[in-house]
Amino acid sequence: MTPDQKFARWVKYASVFFIVLFAYFLLADTVMPLTPQAMATRVITKIAPRVSGQINQVYVHNNQQVQQGDLLFEIDPAPYQLAVEQAKFDLEKAIQDNQQLDASIAAAQAGAEANQIVFNQKVREAKRLDKLFARNGVSQQQRDDALSNATAAKANLMAAQARLKELRVRRGTTTHENITVKMAQNHLQQAALNLSYTQVKAEHAGIITNLQLMVGSYANKGTPLIALVDKKLDIIADFREKSLRNFSHNTPALITFDRDPGRLYTAKVSTIDAGVSSGQFDANGSLASPTSSNRWVRDAQRIRLHLSLNQPLPENLPSGARATVQLIPRQPVFAWFAQMQIHALSLLHYIY
Repeated sequence: MTPDQKFARWVKYASVFFIVLFAYFLLADTVMPLTPQAMATRVITKIAPRVSGQINQVYVHNNQQVQQGDLLFEIDPAPYQLAVEQAKFDLEKAIQDNQQLDASIAAAQAGAEANQIVFNQKVREAKRLDKLFARNGVSQQQRDDALSNATAAKANLMAAQARLKELRVRRGTTTHENITVKMAQNHLQQAALNLSYTQVKAEHAGIITNLQLMVGSYANKGTPLIALVDKKLDIIADFREKSLRNFSHNTPALITFDRDPGRLYTAKVSTIDAGVSSGQFDANGSLASPTSSNRWVRDAQRIRLHLSLNQPLPENLPSGARATVQLIPRQPVFAWFAQMQIHALSLLHYIY
């Protein structure tokens, strides 16, 4: 066999090999898709104080595991303790003011009743003198004085009744808890709540990470100071959208993590996201911005899915750990090829 014939034969072999390889990739992307665009994620809670103040104590250290309700750090409680004491004084004053109003209402009630008696008496006297005047029994001056006294008594009665009404409005309800007392109680509860907020506790179990907090630092209300990593793990994987057309919820999968080469973990698809950020449009009043590209073949859109593992994870697997995910088809032959595919890639993690 001449050298040209040998070269032609190798070219033929290479062509067949690349055609078979190309066909395999086309088939694999549709029937047994795999993606290295996957990672382990955990919910990161940003712990922020609800009140401001200087930090007195830090009770945790970096990478410490905490349980729900564990004390993380404490803000100087002195100003908030004073606020609680002031609120207690305000509540006591409101109760005393109510007692004073009750006494004033009682006095005003008695005064109104006395004025009512005087008014009734003056009205009777005016009527009696008016009858006597008709029979020339009294002078017109006496009659006019009686009418004036009745009118003055009526004015005094109305003033006493108005004063009584004013006091009753200020008092509000006749119970011990009128609006003034309720406001004072609300201020006391708010002050006590702010005092409790000086002790910042873990909202859930997790691990403290990247702790930079120091005693003496000033904490601002609502400013995150601690990152708390949840223990619950979520595996996310981004697949080309056409690769997911034959797969759905509860599809079995195999996962290999970069930090644990050669080992496979069984999982299943828990959810598939309904969309991606590029498909989200806000009503901002602007005109449309059509996507422009100079490429003949555009990049494929990727859809995110979430997976849940069927077995324990590696110890202390960090949030953001890279992974490779292989979806397993139903057909036994393709399932076997998918397992071989992910197993080969897991072994490659020993190298890269």
